[in-house]
Amino acid sequence: MNVAFSSTDTRVLKKTIAQVYNRINQEFYATGVVSQRINVFSDRIIIFAQHKRIPAFTALSKNFKELTTYADAALISEFKSKLKQEIEEVTGHRAISVLKDYDTVTEHACCVVIFDKENSPIDVPVRE
Repeated sequence: MNVAFSSTDTRVLKKTIAQVYNRINQEFYATGVVSQRINVFSDRIIIFAQHKRIPAFTALSKNFKELTTYADAALISEFKSKLKQEIEEVTGHRAISVLKDYDTVTEHACCVVIFDKENSPIDVPVRE
């Protein structure tokens, strides 16, 4: 399904990506995201989200910070793998990299999906 999304399809793509991201978040954390903002460029998609921290992690982080840090890192790694797979299914294009970071204090996350410039699903000029 190698589809190139035009700028008119960008809204549909953003909505689809938001649904995929939220569904995976529910699958991993048993809760959806609080808010999301998605920016689409010619070779990448950037997702800004506000999450709800798992209450058990909040309780454990007071006395077992290292444990929750490792658990967060493991969950983020699994989340990225699942998101990459789903994004590739939705767009029909191979993502070459998925990067994600999460701030446990503010509950903000940023995720970047990078496509090969030569084979990007998005037909939108890069904004500088």
